[in-house]
Amino acid sequence: MTYELFIGDRTFSSWSMRGWLMLECFGLPFKSELIGLYAGTYRDELAALAPARTVPAMRCPHGGILTDSLAMAETLAEAHPDIAFYPADPKARALARSMTCEMHSGYSALRDACPQMLAHSWGGYVPNKSVVSDLERIEELWSLARSSYGQDGPWLFGSYTLADAFFAPVAGRIATYGLPVGKVAQDYVAAHLAHLPFRQWRAMGLTQSYDPMPYREDLPERPWPGPAPLAARVTASGTAENDTCPYSGDPVTHLADIAGRNFGFCNAFCRDKTVADPAAWPKFMALLRH
Repeated sequence: MTYELFIGDRTFSSWSMRGWLMLECFGLPFKSELIGLYAGTYRDELAALAPARTVPAMRCPHGGILTDSLAMAETLAEAHPDIAFYPADPKARALARSMTCEMHSGYSALRDACPQMLAHSWGGYVPNKSVVSDLERIEELWSLARSSYGQDGPWLFGSYTLADAFFAPVAGRIATYGLPVGKVAQDYVAAHLAHLPFRQWRAMGLTQSYDPMPYREDLPERPWPGPAPLAARVTASGTAENDTCPYSGDPVTHLADIAGRNFGFCNAFCRDKTVADPAAWPKFMALLRH
């Protein structure tokens, strides 16, 4: 029973990120495929997923196509009642579902002024009044959820729910643009930036390059404010400590120097996602600690 997720991009597509998180973070079997959002092949590749016109799109095991992230979320919650996509408490569940839906339909000022961009952060960004208004509403909801139901964990309702998956790109925007928020929101953003699935999504995005880079800002680039990655670089020569890739188990063909040691991977993608953030990948870290 495997889902098929079709995504547009990892660095810039916030909706694709939501779709991936709602499958990855709840342990559902799936495979993902990139659609050429910036390669000129977008429309042709989506044709096979009619009636989808945007990403993410998802093909269910029964063959049905879901063309909207909220439809995906509700379908998954319906199909897997044993998984806690929303809180069990009825009042908390009502708030979580309401927040998820409000995220899906709202905050247009924030979306328009601050496109998702996870490669690095920008210095000196000044939000306009409409963005500040969106942030105030977001902080109101985050504070309500955290104070009422978040005592048992770092997420809005303690444990990770669909509400967190939907707000993850908002946390990314706050980090990217250095948006002004209070302590509760800052801590919640930090939880996302440290979350392994978030870090993995971002690391996979960093394996791609763009010329020109979408969504440029006339602002100084700053380092990404999440956990500092281990020192790592691609290398063309040397002897790997490992004979097989930590992810696939296939023979190594591509090398990287990570923390001053040589490791091998079965292809450029496995190597480059690890170089981008080695500590995001438990299978690699088990090899590093061996």
